Amino acid sequence: MLIVCCCLLSQSITAGTTIQLVAGEREPYIGQRLQNQGYVSEVVTQAFALSGYQVEITFYPWARALALATQGRVDGIVPVYQDTEPGTLLFSNAFPGDALGLLKHRDDPFRYSTSPTAQLEKALSPLAHSVVGVVRGGLTIPHFNQLVATEFATSDLQNLDKLYHGRVPYILIDKYTAVDLMVGHRPQYIGELEFVQPALVEKSFHVAFPLQSARSLKLLKAFNLGLQQMRQDGTLFALRAKHGLLLSSDAQTHKVKLTIGSVDNPDMRIMQRLGTVFEQQHPDIELNWVFLEESILRRRLLGDLAIADGVFDVMTIGNFETPIWARRHWLKPLKQLPNSYDLNDILPVNRAELSFQGQLFALPFYAESAMTFYRKDLFAKAGLTMPKQPTFADIETLAAKIQDPTNKLYGICLRGEPGWGGNMGLITSWVHAMGGRWFDKQWQPQLLSRPWQQTLELYQRLLRQYGQPHATQSGFIETLQLFAEGHCAIWVDATVAAGYLFDKQVSNVAETTGFASQPQGELPSQWLWIWALAIPNSSKQQQAAQRFIEWATSKSYVKLVADHEGWVAVPPGTRLSTYQHTEYQQQAPFALTVLQALQQNGEEKRTLQPVPYAGTIFVGIPEYAAFGTSVANRVAEIIDGKLSVDAALQQSQAIVLKQMQQSGYINTHQEENNKQP
Repeated sequence: MLIVCCCLLSQSITAGTTIQLVAGEREPYIGQRLQNQGYVSEVVTQAFALSGYQVEITFYPWARALALATQGRVDGIVPVYQDTEPGTLLFSNAFPGDALGLLKHRDDPFRYSTSPTAQLEKALSPLAHSVVGVVRGGLTIPHFNQLVATEFATSDLQNLDKLYHGRVPYILIDKYTAVDLMVGHRPQYIGELEFVQPALVEKSFHVAFPLQSARSLKLLKAFNLGLQQMRQDGTLFALRAKHGLLLSSDAQTHKVKLTIGSVDNPDMRIMQRLGTVFEQQHPDIELNWVFLEESILRRRLLGDLAIADGVFDVMTIGNFETPIWARRHWLKPLKQLPNSYDLNDILPVNRAELSFQGQLFALPFYAESAMTFYRKDLFAKAGLTMPKQPTFADIETLAAKIQDPTNKLYGICLRGEPGWGGNMGLITSWVHAMGGRWFDKQWQPQLLSRPWQQTLELYQRLLRQYGQPHATQSGFIETLQLFAEGHCAIWVDATVAAGYLFDKQVSNVAETTGFASQPQGELPSQWLWIWALAIPNSSKQQQAAQRFIEWATSKSYVKLVADHEGWVAVPPGTRLSTYQHTEYQQQAPFALTVLQALQQNGEEKRTLQPVPYAGTIFVGIPEYAAFGTSVANRVAEIIDGKLSVDAALQQSQAIVLKQMQQSGYINTHQEENNKQP
């Protein structure tokens, strides 16, 4: 169990089996808003758990955290390098850390002439008359400033800005830090910069314990033993992979290796299992699967493009990314599809959403709208009826009448994990239905409007009063499992879940699940998302990659899934022919409802007032991945009781406005004019 708090320490070190550590924000390695607070937190927590310890981590600014550790006021600090405060700390054995290297503009031809890890001075010699930006007091390499001229910045973000604007030609930065800064704070930089391969140095992380503490040696031994076991059983490797920090494979093979970046959900896992059939049909190709949680996947895929890393050959992306990335020339256009593929069998809405200027850039694996799932048995027992087209008021009233939290039955389950494709998918759909919008026609943010207030107040009531515990840790997969295991009376989410919920082999509620349309307010809620397979232009295996994505989205693949997993498990929402199979209609009672919902997207009014953007559950501009995630974090803080709705909306409005100004959608002069009466 990991407990994170931000209050000042007011008591002495906890005795017994509780270890009190301090840390600072260091995304993507450790941070309060990362999944399970990040890779480092999971390593430390699991290593100590093997010796029976519970870990409490408190986050501070790094200087404060280090002072607390060196003064012996806490049990330790994580993560640190071994050269941190020598003489005052005891250091654990090393575990994988970060990778420092040079970031440059993509059109700069510089490459290392020799391996920098073997001959650093020779590798950097072409930069003898250049300048490298470094962070004062930040990460560095011994004697680096003796090899090249350096210029200081106060932070990695400032250094990144200096590079982008041409004030320095190179900067020294951790590879994944650069990625996360661009994805989260400077989306306009993506595709313009490049990480020079390989990294100059890979530095290990340590847990450090105060030398003066009587129990530091005992804790040091416990952590080292746990870490050793995690190395031996593969847990350490798995945690790095889980957080997208270990994406390449060193295995040598004579075959063409396709690295596929995929969201980790049941439909994609079926594709992995059946991938052996593709490999048998194509013995010259080997599939290398990288499964990541949805929010991590999005950051790693975008990060791969952000620094031209070239890790992935096939990317699982959506109808949000496809037209944006195609416009930026990041994706391979899909031309000359074979006649057997039958492109006209793909639903028109899918072809339109995955095209740019009439050219297809991704092939749909499955498409989804959303619906209201509910437990027919619980409703019957309570004498309640779910309307075919429930309102938001209906949903709240019904959730209140069926909940029984003492027996782990919750009136409603909703995705709460923060992310632009997580909680904000639901919130955006509901805001639109409530009569709201993200922007007016002049791109002015509208987050202080009444519909936003109503939506977040409703969302807060539903989850705080009738929802599942620890809601901000629940994404699509977690809420799917909760409903399938019988813990939710109502669940509003993606239609793709229906195949899983009606599958008797995996769902406890297959015979008692009912469904209705999404809740409606001023307008019916709308939802359209397509998980699709695309090929980045950076892939060196584009021909083999296209053979794979054609296979994985074909009619024959649908039949293959039906033969191996049953018709209820086939990928929904992509091909008209799927819905023409009698077996599918019989085994999937939801099939025609889903098809109708998908076909109606675009036909019904999406927002009450006009908007300048595309998307039902997102805003179809590149910057949305950044500001959408920032707003998502504020929404999660509402549910966790850390922010009021008013405060969250005020902060969110300011964040979105700043991003729109930085990206040139609006300017200060325009904003001042809009404020005038």
